[in-house]
Amino acid sequence: MAKSALIKCPICGKENDFFSEPLGPFCCDRCKMVDLGKWLGEEYRVSEPLRPEHFAEFEPQDPDQPINRELPADEYTL
Repeated sequence: MAKSALIKCPICGKENDFFSEPLGPFCCDRCKMVDLGKWLGEEYRVSEPLRPEHFAEFEPQDPDQPINRELPADEYTL
């Protein structure tokens, strides 16, 4: 079964399917290239190095619970 999750394109805001191939979250190749250009032009950057405490909220509370479990649709938002 194919997954489907409608989100807005991060560049132009047009609604599209997050899992669409080969564009992913982008609605078209142009938006994908604009995003790449922003990364290459250093408009986007990681603000600080990641430390272990940044990941604390994502660690499972129950040691028997798998880390990479799939969340039901009502447990996440895009």
